[in-house]
Amino acid sequence: MAEVHLQHGEPLENALRRFKRKVQTEDIIKEVKRHSYYLKPGERRRAKQALARKRARKKSRGDRNPRSDRD
Repeated sequence: MAEVHLQHGEPLENALRRFKRKVQTEDIIKEVKRHSYYLKPGERRRAKQALARKRARKKSRGDRNPRSDRD
């Protein structure tokens, strides 16, 4: 659970900015989205495999630099 304590004389905007940063680093939003609905084990496996394929495609697309082949 992310907690941010207000320091004496600190504006609320600064504390809110620190809170948002802390929530982002702790991946709380990602965890909430993951638990927002139930996925059957097979669906979860298929989603994980699809994400892996997407990452592999993206990585291979970045490797195709024509200028690097000339060196």
